Order: sequence, then C-alpha cells, then structure tokens
Amino acid sequence: MLFFVNDYGEGAHPKILEALTKKNFDQVVGYGNDPFTLSAKERIAKCVGVKKENVFLLTGGTQTNTTVIDSLLKSYEGVIACDSGHINVHEAGAIEAFGHKVIPIKGINGKIDSALLNDFLEMTFSNPSLEHCVIPGAIYISFPTEYGTLYSKKELTSLYEICQKYKLPLFIDGARLGYGLASKENDLNIKELASLCDVFYIGGTKVGALCGEAVVFTKNNMPNHFVNIVKNHGALVAKGRLLGIQFDTLFTDDLYFNISNNAIICAKKIKEALIKKGYRLFIDSPTNQLFPIVTQEQEQKLKEKVGFEFWEKYDEEHNVIRFVTSWATKMEDVDKLIELL
Repeated sequence: MLFFVNDYGEGAHPKILEALTKKNFDQVVGYGNDPFTLSAKERIAKCVGVKKENVFLLTGGTQTNTTVIDSLLKSYEGVIACDSGHINVHEAGAIEAFGHKVIPIKGINGKIDSALLNDFLEMTFSNPSLEHCVIPGAIYISFPTEYGTLYSKKELTSLYEICQKYKLPLFIDGARLGYGLASKENDLNIKELASLCDVFYIGGTKVGALCGEAVVFTKNNMPNHFVNIVKNHGALVAKGRLLGIQFDTLFTDDLYFNISNNAIICAKKIKEALIKKGYRLFIDSPTNQLFPIVTQEQEQKLKEKVGFEFWEKYDEEHNVIRFVTSWATKMEDVDKLIELL
C-alpha cells in the first residue's frame, strides 16, 4: 500500500533517533530543566527572535491547543476560530472540555477574513446582552489551515491589527508550520510570523519528530505560572529530555526547515499530475495537503492500493479525498501514485 494518509505516519528523522540513542544513558533532571531542553529553547529562541524563557515544549497538538487557549482565557471567555478550524472540527470538543466555547466564524478558503472578523467583533461587543454571552477572549488560526492554505503577510498583518484593536491575543496553530514556511507561495519567514501574533507553536509531530510541539510566546507574554497550567492539564512531561533532544536536533543546522521541503516538492508533483490528468481540486492548496474530487468508483479503486483519507461528500457521485505528503515521502511512491491516477 502506498501511504498518503497523513504526515505523521513515519517515526522520526534518523538524526533524532541517533541523538536519542546517543544520549540515552545520560542522567539528567526532569520536567524540561535538562540541558537538552535548555539548548533546544535557546536554538528556537534565536531562530524566532525571542527570549528562551518564552519557549515551552509540549508533546502533541491537541494538548498544546487546549493548554495554550486555557491559559489565555478567563472562565467566561471563548476562542474565535474559523468554522473549518482544527479546534472546531477535529479535536472532539477538547477546548469545550476545559470550559471554553469555540466561537466559529465563517471562513474563506479555510481562513478568517479580517473584515468579517472586524464586523463580527463590532457586533458582538455592541450587543446589549453581552453580559449573558460567552465573550471572545482570543483568536485562533492555523498556518497552514485545515485545507492547506496560507495567510499572506498582508492578510496576517490585517488580521493581527484587528486583534490588537480589540485587545484579543492571536494564537497560531503551527502543527504543519514547517510545510507552510517551505511553500513557494509563502511570503512570511518565521520571525515575521512571530511578530504578527502573540503565541504560536512549531509543530514537530508532523515535521520529523516522534512527538512534540514548541510553544513560543512572542511578546514576553507567557502567562504567569504557565508550568502550573501545563501540569494542571496533565501535560508536564517528567522525561522532558525526550522533547528537548528532538527539538535540539531539529533546530541544529536548519534541519527542521530543510526536511520540510521534501513534502512540498512531492505534493507539487502530485498536484501537477492531478491537473494534467483532468482531476478537479476542491481547494487549491499550496502546501502538503491535496484535495482532489473523485468519483466514488475512482475512490474505491484507489483504496485497493493507496492509503488516503475521505474528506467530505461533494455531490451524489463525487467525494473529496485527501492526499498528504511528509518530510519522509519517497519520490518513487509519488511516481507510483501518479501512475495509478
């Protein structure tokens, strides 16, 4: 079977496994106070342009989203997200489970439009019954989005201006950040992205690590007692070294950024083949997620030899499916997929 189901189906980059093995018997303190984690934080801080005290390592995306969002909100506040945003559709109510409503807003190509957000917030905060409502306390977006699309520098700047106007922190989910930054259509570098939000995370789970996400608070604004909040969420890892070694490796010699390119190159080749062969794309994604529209017969035939995800029903005869490439996707598998298409 060819594997195009997701970008975390493989284990980890060989350099990470080598580093974990090499340091396996080193005895160090726990909870992220080990030298590997401190080194990783320094490397990430230097790359992003913040102080290392504003970097914290967690193990997974849902855990990171719930912990960060909970740390930003008061008990009566909710978080605004695109209607197709990950926390609204693919996290099993995790945000709500910690007492905060996800407030969906209609998206355009998987993104929140700044003008629509401004209108929504203006209407919300002028509501005479606001004291009876869940009050927006933060804005959540992802880069890339759930549909693999990207915010341009202009779009993100405009969005962040609205967030600042209403004094709402902007949180960027970077589970696939490496692939977004590697896209040829991206016009933001990591420092520019950091300057246009209040907190974001660098996804490791989907970009070469066994697991792990690096949270970065960009304005010296890490909430007070953040470690206590992490612990309260059951998210404080005793063997913090496992995350530290991985991110220390990923941020040595630009490994994180270099391996991200592979997913984009592979996805581009598949996309060009889809178009050439007459397939329609549900959305034009410039990153590592592709959403072709196929007949149900085509879908069943592909299932015999290819692993992929059903995304949504398109019409009575067609479905939208998703192909995903990763840092480890082999070009020979891409060629075999194209031949099957």
